[in-house]
Amino acid sequence: MSTHDLGTTLSVFWIIPFAGLLLCIAVLPLAAPKFWEPHRNKAIIAALCGLPPAIFIGLENWHEIWLVGLDYFSFITLLTALFIIAGGIHLQGDIEAEPQTNVFFLAVGAVLANLIGTTGASMLLIRGVLRTNRERQITGHIPIFFIFIVSNIGGLLLPIGDPPLFLGYLQGVPFFWTLKLFPIWVFTITLILLVFFVIDARAYARESVTARARDRAQIEPLRIAGAHNFLWLLGVLGAAIVLPTPFREIVMWAMAWLAWKTTRPAIRKQNEFTFNPIIEVAVLFAGIFAAMIPALLILKARGGELGITAPWQFFWATGGLSSFLDNAPTYLTFASLAQGVTSALSLPPDILLRDGGIAEMYLVAVSVGAVFMGANTYIGNAPNFMVKAISEEWRCKVPSFFGYMLWSGAILIPVFVLVTLIFFRT
Repeated sequence: MSTHDLGTTLSVFWIIPFAGLLLCIAVLPLAAPKFWEPHRNKAIIAALCGLPPAIFIGLENWHEIWLVGLDYFSFITLLTALFIIAGGIHLQGDIEAEPQTNVFFLAVGAVLANLIGTTGASMLLIRGVLRTNRERQITGHIPIFFIFIVSNIGGLLLPIGDPPLFLGYLQGVPFFWTLKLFPIWVFTITLILLVFFVIDARAYARESVTARARDRAQIEPLRIAGAHNFLWLLGVLGAAIVLPTPFREIVMWAMAWLAWKTTRPAIRKQNEFTFNPIIEVAVLFAGIFAAMIPALLILKARGGELGITAPWQFFWATGGLSSFLDNAPTYLTFASLAQGVTSALSLPPDILLRDGGIAEMYLVAVSVGAVFMGANTYIGNAPNFMVKAISEEWRCKVPSFFGYMLWSGAILIPVFVLVTLIFFRT
């Protein structure tokens, strides 16, 4: 049976395993953290939700399962390579923690997020930012803006910047197409950096004379340990751009192996490097990729029936779901919906994807919504909780789950409204 016919005839009840898995990922870390901690339990839930849909679809169209399996392999390969290589780069030093210094850190992080991923950039820079500001007393806002910019919004310009964009690349989006999003990126980053500078300048003005003197007295020039790993990052980037599967993945694994072999263990120890985060991602996304197959097929075939047709609707719908669920499957879900709407409205399919095309205005809205609004909560994107945990280890007081949402609601939502009015109104 063809994929279109399958999507037309599938019962909507096959979406339940996908929705259930996403709900578990969102709720269990907060409601049952001890149960959720072992990877075995995550694997059990992923298998219970992912295997039934995969087996059912495989019996009808095994080629679809093969394609999804290839996408999963490519997706995990990229994330693992970036994770291993970035884990061998350590930022050392302690410079004066003035507002302009922190703006510089965040701006550099926004750029790096596109080259080593939002997770890689976050893990590379967060300890340096915290070390620089450790003599200050009013610093709780700094990790919040770090999550906004480095862990999420910064990674909009290249497919390796954020997982949802790489999934789009695997579906057929040209590698450099995301550079078209630069006007939205630079507008949003600049606006949030301006807000941060005002808040940080006011906080710095309230610091005690003792804290400022201590900050100036403990200056250590910045330096990078393991800088040779940037060569392996360039290898990953080059493979992603020019090589097809499986040669792309072979080169990426080779770059990861070289990074592991050529980096001193002391550097990874300084970064507190473990494989636990990437194992968790691999386990959960195996279930996600399998469970979401029926949802994607249904949306591609019947998306035009849902009444979402305007770019601003795709922006907010994608972003709203990305705020509470992982933004990678959210991206694929709404990209599939946009394919269905493009077909139903007989719009020009500016971008050709697997099993159909998508109007570029929809793809822009879905891409920006998925990447930007992952910053709205701690659970919107994988690096968010990592940055929170590391900040607490450094005794930097960060807000609770709902306290963080007050910050994102007060700062990000007005910014996203401006983005809507300027870029998605028509």
